[in-house]
Amino acid sequence: MEFDYFIPTKILFGRGKLDQLYKEKMPGKKALIVISAGKSTRANGYLQKVEEQMHKAGVETFVFDKILSNPINGHVMEGAVFAREKKCDFVVGLGGGSSIDSAKAIAVMSTNEGDFWDYISGGSGKGLQVKNDPLPIIAITTTAGTGTEADPWTVITKEETNEKIGFGYEKTFPVLSVVDPELMLTVPADLTAYQGFDALFHSTEGYINNTANVMSDIYSLKAIELISKNLATAVRDGKNIGARECVALGNTLAGMVESTSGCISEHSIEHAMSAFHPNLPHGAGLIMISKAYYSNFVENHACDEKFIEMARVMGKSNASNPMEFVEALVELQEACGVSELKMSDYGITKEELPDIAKNARHTMGGLFEVDPLPVSDETCLEILKQSYR
Repeated sequence: MEFDYFIPTKILFGRGKLDQLYKEKMPGKKALIVISAGKSTRANGYLQKVEEQMHKAGVETFVFDKILSNPINGHVMEGAVFAREKKCDFVVGLGGGSSIDSAKAIAVMSTNEGDFWDYISGGSGKGLQVKNDPLPIIAITTTAGTGTEADPWTVITKEETNEKIGFGYEKTFPVLSVVDPELMLTVPADLTAYQGFDALFHSTEGYINNTANVMSDIYSLKAIELISKNLATAVRDGKNIGARECVALGNTLAGMVESTSGCISEHSIEHAMSAFHPNLPHGAGLIMISKAYYSNFVENHACDEKFIEMARVMGKSNASNPMEFVEALVELQEACGVSELKMSDYGITKEELPDIAKNARHTMGGLFEVDPLPVSDETCLEILKQSYR
């Protein structure tokens, strides 16, 4: 019954919550708003809304709009220079996980010297300690995928070396997050599915993680239940605000799982896949390997009772066999129309699978250390081979 619990983020959750942002005490008078390089944040009016809220609160705003779907180190450094030039007091991440993750990294580098990769542990990172506190971070999520609004983590790719690695510590928790399901009504069906499964896997991985505890288990099971019961509806009918709301809550709870437990090697493997192929959506990559990945644990009887419990909250109320979790997972993927995703459609070849497996351990080997059962290099490669289409 021992655990450490620290989630210092104030969360405004619910329909229309963005309209109340101006009432909150802002951590400064100048804000850098970080958004993606795509058109949707502006086209849907979300940037305008946030700027109106900030101006109403007496905050001057500047926009950095270069973030890619798999954010890169170069843009983190460019954003940090821009924030210093404008003398910004805090950073606002507006959008999906890539924008909010980038905002966190930019907040770190706005107050510290060197390169962001100097502070990365793993791969070619130097693992240096962050000397100065980052700028305060506000997260406003327009998707339900990463839970980054409720955790300290940021995942960035060093584009020169194809290294995609996570980073975070207690100072990179957002001070304030807004989770407004009304901002998620415009997410396309395929991205809704990919993002929803990312949140689901944050929860399933956190539940079977060796660091799992009583608090993370509570968040994990509720997140798995909410997402598995509502994601297919949100995919089929994106305007269904009730389904969006439930998936959004599941996603935020999944972020709390990330703050109290964490991911395991499934995420290491996928990060390697999308490091080599940045056009691969993170959630899509996770879906591709998930059946083989979880089947490996089930077949080797790693935490059988936990797999049975996950199957039960996913709708198989009378589950008694761990493999019923894998069955429920596949059924959900079929219901969301993502069961036939192919690595080859994103340019991944069979010949590079060994390099992907090697990269997974080289960059994020720490996640392999908390697997419920050791996953060897050979097993990692076999999972990729079984998943390849």
